[in-house]
Amino acid sequence: MANKQTNFIYHIHPEKVPASTIRFTHTFGLGGMALVLFLLQIVTGILLKFVYEPTPDKAYDSILFMQNHLLFGHYIRNIHHLSGTLLIFVALFHLLRVFFTEAFYGPRSSNWIIGVVIFIIILFSNFTGYLLPWDQLSYWAVTVVTQMLSYIPVVGPELTSFVRGGKEVGAATLLTFFNFHTAVLPFALIILLLFHFWKVRQAGGVVVPRNRNHNGKGIIPVVPELVVRELVTGLILLAVIFLLAVFIDAPLRERANPAYSPNPAKAPWYFLGIQELIMHFHPFIGVVIIPVTLFTLLFYLPCFPFRIRNTGIWFSSSKGRKMALISALLALVIHPILIVASEYLIHFNTWFPSLLPVISGGLFPLILYSIIFLLYLFYIIRRYKPLSNEIVQAVFVYFLVTYTVLSITAIFFRGPGMALMWPWKIS
Repeated sequence: MANKQTNFIYHIHPEKVPASTIRFTHTFGLGGMALVLFLLQIVTGILLKFVYEPTPDKAYDSILFMQNHLLFGHYIRNIHHLSGTLLIFVALFHLLRVFFTEAFYGPRSSNWIIGVVIFIIILFSNFTGYLLPWDQLSYWAVTVVTQMLSYIPVVGPELTSFVRGGKEVGAATLLTFFNFHTAVLPFALIILLLFHFWKVRQAGGVVVPRNRNHNGKGIIPVVPELVVRELVTGLILLAVIFLLAVFIDAPLRERANPAYSPNPAKAPWYFLGIQELIMHFHPFIGVVIIPVTLFTLLFYLPCFPFRIRNTGIWFSSSKGRKMALISALLALVIHPILIVASEYLIHFNTWFPSLLPVISGGLFPLILYSIIFLLYLFYIIRRYKPLSNEIVQAVFVYFLVTYTVLSITAIFFRGPGMALMWPWKIS
């Protein structure tokens, strides 16, 4: 039995690895934690599926029944909700760890693309599950997000109707989201995760610094050194989730009412940055141009012609770390200022009412923001004379912090009518 278990482990890991790669701070165990959270989602999701009924007249009541009358039903739903939320964060941090250690070259380039696809599927798996409670929070959040699809030129309205299964979010939407959440997307994730781990194994395990030559020194067996660490990390993660689930309840508002929209109606937290973009740009720019451009660059990343590859080194160098810090601080400072200016001072639509909204409310703000961004880019290039990979990482940090600021603004500082206001004034 032990030999069979060991053989299975060797399908996932090499027989021996450099000792430096099993330090917790090298990978923070993020890949393994993502797998544990996904498996926890599968187990708790199956248990919830025994009770849940995916119809508008029964969905909400089935949630109430499992919370109020089913033994451990409320607790299991809390675990499912927490693990789903944590899975997004852990998958994102894992993606960032790979990016900032430049572990996307050579044999790992295709695995980077697979990882980005996995992250996108995790987002939409969470989104499809968001509707299932059929309460006011989920109903109008899904309404807001699916409405964003209508801003896609030519096919937008038809695509919105197709996703909803009609003109409004209703029974067809709920059934479609349920099937995708419980069958289609989990199956896709299982296939991609198996392929993802196989590609990691094929590349010889996690990345090590390019200029570090072990020469057989510091090489340790995977069993028990790495496996025990992975087991302990997984158990600690489960213990934390099980404890938090006692105190943190999965949200459940009043029953969904299509006739009454809450004010404000907001998207799920991970899409709120895009909703905030629409407050400052034409919807076509905020929903289509900016997100599609950024994700296209992420997919293209392994193909960038980097002259020097500092694989395995965080932020490439000490200069790269300094540039990333400056980028983060700059984004934290200027974007709240730009948000306030856009809210109260800069109104291109009002200034140029005769122009098409996509020009006055889309092209002009985009040009203005592009000038600010290019000035920032000129500054860091002039001051630090960085390598191309250091520039890419600094720019990535800039936009990552930008999206974080947009999301925080939409979560905490948008009140009725999506107007800016202090959190304590929002009812």
